[in-house]
Amino acid sequence: MSGALRVLIVGGYGVFGGRIVDLLRDEKRLTLIVAGRSLEKAGVFCAARTNAAASLQAVPFERDGDLSTQLAVLAPDLLIDASGPFQSYGADRYRLVEACVAARVNYLDLADGSQFVAGIDAYDEAARAGGVYVLSGVSSFPVLTAAVVRALARGLVRVDAISGGIAPSPHAGVGENVVRAIASYAGQRLDGATGHPFTEQRRFTVAPPGRLPLKSTMFSLVDVPDLRMLPTLWPGASVWMGAGPTPEILHRVLVACAWLVRIGAAPSLSPLAPLMHWATNHLRWGEHRGGMFVEVTGASAAGAKVKRSWHMLAEGDDGPFIPSMAVEALVRRHLDGSAPAPGARPCLRDIELADYERLFAARAIVTGVREASPTTASLYQRILGEAWARLPAPIREMHDGSDGALAEGQACVERGAHPLAKLAGLIMGFPRAGENIPLRVEFAVRDGREIWRRDFAGQYFKSEQFAGEGRAEALLCERFGPLVFAMALLVEGERLGLALRRWSVFGVALPLWLAPRSNAFESVENCGFAFHVEISHPWIGLIVRYRGTLRRVAL
Repeated sequence: MSGALRVLIVGGYGVFGGRIVDLLRDEKRLTLIVAGRSLEKAGVFCAARTNAAASLQAVPFERDGDLSTQLAVLAPDLLIDASGPFQSYGADRYRLVEACVAARVNYLDLADGSQFVAGIDAYDEAARAGGVYVLSGVSSFPVLTAAVVRALARGLVRVDAISGGIAPSPHAGVGENVVRAIASYAGQRLDGATGHPFTEQRRFTVAPPGRLPLKSTMFSLVDVPDLRMLPTLWPGASVWMGAGPTPEILHRVLVACAWLVRIGAAPSLSPLAPLMHWATNHLRWGEHRGGMFVEVTGASAAGAKVKRSWHMLAEGDDGPFIPSMAVEALVRRHLDGSAPAPGARPCLRDIELADYERLFAARAIVTGVREASPTTASLYQRILGEAWARLPAPIREMHDGSDGALAEGQACVERGAHPLAKLAGLIMGFPRAGENIPLRVEFAVRDGREIWRRDFAGQYFKSEQFAGEGRAEALLCERFGPLVFAMALLVEGERLGLALRRWSVFGVALPLWLAPRSNAFESVENCGFAFHVEISHPWIGLIVRYRGTLRRVAL
């Protein structure tokens, strides 16, 4: 079917329903029926979208009312259930599904409850007979995760383990129904799966190669359809899926409360849902960015163990749209005559990663894949992964990891005038100020670490560089005596930037707001390697700035 389409969105002015409307409102072939219990709220929502190309219609809708009559009056081609929480729908949880199948209305939902999604197969025969599709769980879990696992598993003869997680921006709005769902199952034993949500944790760094990564994030096990669905696609694989809400201190409070449920000290966190909702939406700080990862461990045809991970970063307000993008992709396909096949099923195979990538490209959303590099790869190549190939040749040549390599050139050095800036420069061993200073850099490699010995016309300045671990994972660490700075390697067009993300003194991590500020990058000038390093501090100003060029010298 192609042409015009009437889409009824139950919960259409809520958090997820509203985002679906915003994703589709540019499509003039759509009539978007924004439905919910409050006609007033639906009307206000529609009136605020004055530039919509789609036709917006506000209507009241009672999911506990006479569904067949309401569907007959509204006559939708497709119904999207964006309300929830699906975990608390009760014994009659599929009333809306049954009404849609009986009325021959196509159906999608954003269900995040594993039990609800797993039970949708019961309506497959009726949906086929009626010529309609009924897809459940049309959200990041399990649609996007399944698509990513298919991409990561290419070339593997066996998948042993699948893990993943979503880390939303602390500034993204969280709906009341999402919080109610979390409160209902936190600490409870999962029915049909192993584990107790929010009492099991893993730490992971979301870091697309060559991009500014998220900070190391604590993820907690959550009840999502993947726990039941993915093992049906990859039998024998263990599955673990988590959420990494921030700020971490609030996350840890939730973990502590979940443990009270697990040990039987509290029956449920549901009574705390209103307080949890308030805290999530009012006590928030940190970077306005979110991310997601999926990691697959398996075996190649040669029997070698393979571990691959997919990383996604979303900047600002674009991240919250991702859970609704699967719905957007399916609706646009339907409009263009490529509707999903009739039948009722969890939405596992109806969208591919390429469908998502097309939608990501229109927003500040980037992705990348990481896989263990060969042991022969240089330090920078191991950290940058697939982004290494995007660097200009002179930068790659300078970081090829050759032991005993030598580079020569010249530099200009500026030093800060503040007494504390002079003291910091003395402690670090920075060279004195000067123009066109002859520069010689010797590179040594020991156990995968690089020692850089810089000689500014007889003034020596040495540091050790190595790959970060733990909370510094995916970062380049540089040691200057007792100080260690962990930096992200950023491929920015023809430049390689270095952004400070962590620092420590004698192994003790210090707050980033206390750290020196740095503006450091490498580039290409006159077909050769050039560098720029500027270090300052808000309290004392410039500490040192040195820039110049280098060329490798044959030994």
